[in-house]
Amino acid sequence: MLFMVIERFGGRERAAAVYRRFRERGRMAPEGLKYVGSWVEPDFGRCFQLMECEDPRLLEEWAAHWRDLVEFEFVPVVTSAEAAESIAPLL
Repeated sequence: MLFMVIERFGGRERAAAVYRRFRERGRMAPEGLKYVGSWVEPDFGRCFQLMECEDPRLLEEWAAHWRDLVEFEFVPVVTSAEAAESIAPLL
């Protein structure tokens, strides 16, 4: 399953702490949670990460390492191709 992870940093100062921890410890993702890609707002307000896993509990396990710095929202998503295939019978 794919998940769009919306991380709320709350600005540059908090984002700097996140980047510092990442530099020191890495992503700290548990086995089975795959990082696909990410995008960050220019003002460092939010980061959007695409993650993949079969067990959504892995997202919570990973987020526990970061919750003191980041607010998380996990949104299950599908690719555009998968969405088109799913909706095709209704067209």
